[in-house]
Amino acid sequence: MAAATHLGPSSSSLERDARRIHDDKPVSPGSIAIGVVIGRMSEFFDFFVYGLASVLVFPQLIFPFAPDRLTGTLYSFAIFSLAFLARPVGSVVFMTIDRFYGRGTKLTIALFLLGGSTASIAFLPGYDEIGYWAIALLALFRLGQGFALGGAWDGLASLLALNAPPNHRGWYAMIPQLGAPIGFALASILFGYFVANLSSEDFLSWGWRYPFFVAFAINVVALFARLRLVMTKEFGTLLEQHELEAAPILDVLRVHGRDILIGAFVPLASFAMFHLVTIFPLGWMSLYGNQPIGAFMVVQVIGAMVGIVAIIASGMIADRIGRRKQLAICAILIAIFSFVGPLLIGAGNSGHDAFVIIGFGVLGLSFGQATGSISSRFGRGYRYTGAAFTSDLAWLVGAGFAPLVALSLSSQFGLTFVGYYLLSGAICTLAALAFNRALEQRE
Repeated sequence: MAAATHLGPSSSSLERDARRIHDDKPVSPGSIAIGVVIGRMSEFFDFFVYGLASVLVFPQLIFPFAPDRLTGTLYSFAIFSLAFLARPVGSVVFMTIDRFYGRGTKLTIALFLLGGSTASIAFLPGYDEIGYWAIALLALFRLGQGFALGGAWDGLASLLALNAPPNHRGWYAMIPQLGAPIGFALASILFGYFVANLSSEDFLSWGWRYPFFVAFAINVVALFARLRLVMTKEFGTLLEQHELEAAPILDVLRVHGRDILIGAFVPLASFAMFHLVTIFPLGWMSLYGNQPIGAFMVVQVIGAMVGIVAIIASGMIADRIGRRKQLAICAILIAIFSFVGPLLIGAGNSGHDAFVIIGFGVLGLSFGQATGSISSRFGRGYRYTGAAFTSDLAWLVGAGFAPLVALSLSSQFGLTFVGYYLLSGAICTLAALAFNRALEQRE
């Protein structure tokens, strides 16, 4: 695959020079792991800061004209979904930047856009101050988050996986996934502190804005951590071997369109559950529960800790029984949880807490191995772009509309329909795994 030519400045030559300078300093898998976790944590922190505010802040601040709090929350969740629509578009644009101007340029632009979009929300006036412009600006910043996240795909998870020993691939696959519960826990701790220590008026006036300021600083730290790994000899070697090379999206779709489609449905059970144990229960509690929000957010932090332990366990289990078998078993566990979960939510505060903690445990076992489950099907030169676009579609289909759909169904038809929604994700995962195995046997 020929390298793209360009007329403008590029970071590629600087990256090559940096790799030559550090040629005698090989980077350890542990250093790669730390950089990957920091990068993923920053992304999820940005997204969860927004997700928590979509329950705690925006229904009152941006949609005070809604006839009731439920409708305002549904409006807020609708804007929440916009980022997942923008993410594939961002991937296409930033892959082009990657090819013409280098990985460092791409990451710098993407992470500053991600942090800038998130931090800009901190300055957002309410509907009472600027009317419908508040909604338009919120939607614009949310689209900016999603667009930037499409460019934040750095290939470092693949770098980690390709440097993993053959008998520890499950262990190394779970490491990037730790960023999700860590990012969620940090966002929840920040919001929970302000919710618990400020009056409702002060929180809605200025307290909620601080977590959005913090997001920009975290993204700057994450950028330097990522660029350091992009400059390593190991990354450069895989780039030269076309393992981490950005390819035109149309070429990838032409060669691996079927693999992208299957890959988008393999993690569907995990991704569908992702927002059903994070954003949705907070929304339900704020609307229908009687537990203080600050106390419930402590429970969510505990759930995130359980999720971290479960993700780590997923790596050990996958190395024993195989990733595909583990994903299938976890899809069955999620299917079982789809019947148990609604009963827990309807059982009062203790049941609601149990839903979050048990849900995080099941989610962690699945989510720890959800990404890259069929990346081996992508040929050299297509793996980097193919994995990015597969992830974009999986998040869009599985998680993007989950809070909106779950709250709409549960408020109109009852909590049982949340279980049906989750069950459909489990069925899709099992079907995709079976179809993928059939294709491999046929080939």
